[in-house]
Amino acid sequence: MNMVKQISDLEVGYNVPAAVGMDEADIQTPCLVLDLDALERNIEKMGRFAKEMGVRHRVHGKMHKSVDVALLQEKLGGACGVCCQKVSEAESFARGGIKDVLVSNQVRDAAKIDRLARIPKLGARTICCVDDLANVADLSAAAQKHGTTIECLVEIDCGAGRCGVTTTPAVVEIAKAIDAAPGLVFSGIQAYQGAMQHLDSYEDRKAKIDIAVAMVKDAVDTLKAEGLDCDIVGGGGTGSYYFEGNSGVYNELQCGSYAFMDADYGRILDKNGKRIDQGEWENALFILTSVMSHAKADKAICDAGLKAQSVDSGLPVIYGRDDVTYVKCSDEHGVIADPDGVLKVNDKLKLVPGHCDPTCNVHDWYVGVRNGKVESVWPVTARGLAY
Repeated sequence: MNMVKQISDLEVGYNVPAAVGMDEADIQTPCLVLDLDALERNIEKMGRFAKEMGVRHRVHGKMHKSVDVALLQEKLGGACGVCCQKVSEAESFARGGIKDVLVSNQVRDAAKIDRLARIPKLGARTICCVDDLANVADLSAAAQKHGTTIECLVEIDCGAGRCGVTTTPAVVEIAKAIDAAPGLVFSGIQAYQGAMQHLDSYEDRKAKIDIAVAMVKDAVDTLKAEGLDCDIVGGGGTGSYYFEGNSGVYNELQCGSYAFMDADYGRILDKNGKRIDQGEWENALFILTSVMSHAKADKAICDAGLKAQSVDSGLPVIYGRDDVTYVKCSDEHGVIADPDGVLKVNDKLKLVPGHCDPTCNVHDWYVGVRNGKVESVWPVTARGLAY
């Protein structure tokens, strides 16, 4: 649901960075700005790609944590629902009107399992991942307690080295247990190869995915022989969706970063050796920052430091300029190399964050801009929710 009307009484610069109708130049910094035209083009493009490949797209909500963005992805991109990583995120999306939610992760804590079992009462199809037989009984007990149904995907570790089982017999054993458990429904397989998403080379990424596809196909075929069909065979990310989508095995993609883009994803190469942020996708997310000091002739200091972004995947890149460079940051300051002294105090710059997901998680609002005007102010709905 769009929350703009509910924030109309908040004060710009105190608890919101902008107001609808404001000039872009007057937005308070540092804050997250969305280029709405670029965002909509990205969403529509991925929707077309999924349709052409004959697969569904379940957008990854952990990236933006925003009900408003997820609803836009359903409206413009035909998304079938949302996946996320935490029960708290799933609750937020379900309460916001998303009707099909997958926690693409394991849920093991008793309190979290109990909350998960209540999500269907919000009107949302509720799915989670399982990689351990012991988890099945706990999920079943909670579903029965609340009179709900939890759908389950068996997760395969197809190369990420995190959660998931590694053999087809293990997949079949867990799937059969789910199928037999009251309150649970076996719905398929989760197989996301996250470790290869940021490999520079298209061919290197393809080689990793080929291994994953073979593992998943073997599991799907064996399950079918056992009388268990997979409604969902999910995976795929911004760096690999074309491989899974055209595999004939996967039927759901789980791309997230494509909608916003960031500096780390943007550098990887497409099949023609071109950066994916220079043709395949557009930068739609920016940290808007202001120059606050230029006491040193060759450097400017901006107000976007560590507390405005995540630098786990590298420093941000200044968008649309090659005469100045973001070179260093501390808690509240960003250092910008300005050898020619072209910047002035209060100049605003757009930064492309190194990693969009954790950067979004440290902000409360998205300011949507079109044609130089603020068109929307959206809350980062599940911001900070990690339980």
